[in-house]
Amino acid sequence: MLKEKAGALAGQVWEALNGTEGLTQKQLKKAAKIKADKDFFLALGWLLREDKVVTSEVEGEIFIKLV
Repeated sequence: MLKEKAGALAGQVWEALNGTEGLTQKQLKKAAKIKADKDFFLALGWLLREDKVVTSEVEGEIFIKLV
């Protein structure tokens, strides 16, 4: 069940990022409508493992963009 949830959350994050030049963690959580940090990082981990996103640190914040 957790694997299905991770995949669904990853889809939300991907959809929120699609068509952008990237977003900060805070912007992306809001755009993807994900409230819990654990759910956000579950989705981010899935996308990182699949090489769908890259992350960097910009002014102390995590910045995420699609590959």
